[in-house]
Amino acid sequence: MAEPDALTATREAYDDAAPTYAELFSDSLRDRPLDRAILGVFAEVVRAGGNRPVADLGCGPGHVTAHLEELGLTAFGIDASPAMIELARQACPGLRFEVGSMAALDIADGALGGVLSRWSVIHTPPPELPGILAEFHRVLAPGGHLLIGFSATADPSHPTQVFDHAVAPAYRWWPDHLAAMLRTAGLAEVARMVREPQPTDRRQFREIHLLARRSES
Repeated sequence: MAEPDALTATREAYDDAAPTYAELFSDSLRDRPLDRAILGVFAEVVRAGGNRPVADLGCGPGHVTAHLEELGLTAFGIDASPAMIELARQACPGLRFEVGSMAALDIADGALGGVLSRWSVIHTPPPELPGILAEFHRVLAPGGHLLIGFSATADPSHPTQVFDHAVAPAYRWWPDHLAAMLRTAGLAEVARMVREPQPTDRRQFREIHLLARRSES
């Protein structure tokens, strides 16, 4: 029997873990003021750029999508896991959630003012990440913004690093390396937030949020 590809394996793992994941993380922004702050900056620049729709890619149970709506954005969520999408629809019945893949988004070219990718690329094998970033660029309008969150490797000589994730195999990235990949995809870094692990965190690693902007051309 052939081994499942990374997307299939990740989708199946999150389908199995969906109820537990939703219970653990549905209020994850409550005690994370820095995360709320960078999401607020993201919302502000999207609104200033014309307030086009925003896609929350890898939306999980939908709590961050709902937060974006509270910040004044027209947000919708996409996730590869049907179980996660079902939970998101139950929790946020007034919002739109769809099953889909970041590698082949059913979104028109240049339709979005913003893309949020919060911990959603960590399960992407490194050779596949350039294609994902190119897809982000495709769906963003000129001048649109991407906010991408991920965990950092500890050593710049190792631009990527596999780590044990509670749900599915995952990867850490050296921030400068991922920022360079964004530039190659036509997305220029605007700002960077680095959050050091705290004693109460479930995840004991450095967290990075990169805010990037698609060029006007």
